[in-house]
Amino acid sequence: MKTKLTRSLLLVCLGLAGLTLHAEEFRIGFINTDRIFKESSTAKVAQTKLEQEFSKREKELMELGNSLKSNSEKLERDSPTLSDSQRTTRQRQLSDQDREFQRKRREFQEDLNARKNEELQQVLEKANKVVKQIAEAEKYDVILQEAVYISPKHDITDKVIKVINSGK
Repeated sequence: MKTKLTRSLLLVCLGLAGLTLHAEEFRIGFINTDRIFKESSTAKVAQTKLEQEFSKREKELMELGNSLKSNSEKLERDSPTLSDSQRTTRQRQLSDQDREFQRKRREFQEDLNARKNEELQQVLEKANKVVKQIAEAEKYDVILQEAVYISPKHDITDKVIKVINSGK
């Protein structure tokens, strides 16, 4: 009976030792996608591209907003001297102008968000390729993109950014 218990304990200890040995061989890495989106050259190029693409529309929107504001202020100033029909006509025009401004602003925001998502998707695809290359070259078992906490020793974000920036 005692030998069976000793043998069982020995097997359990060997099993735990094997798990510990196996756990040491397991390599894990982590990347911070927010940093890649902010610091990589690909992301910076994408941001510049978006700014150039949407700057004209943004300027037009700002001009339309300023026009709306000045027309509103003018209506307030002139309101006491206007007849009821003139005041109603101007309020209606101002309301139409505001509706048009809101519509254009909403369309601008939707277009900008769609293009931003397209560009970020391209940056993420490139980053994922680089991560896969690093994982295969350095024999990582798993690389995570999201975590509540990660030890800095497992963070390979800098390696990924360097490879992306080098253009390899």
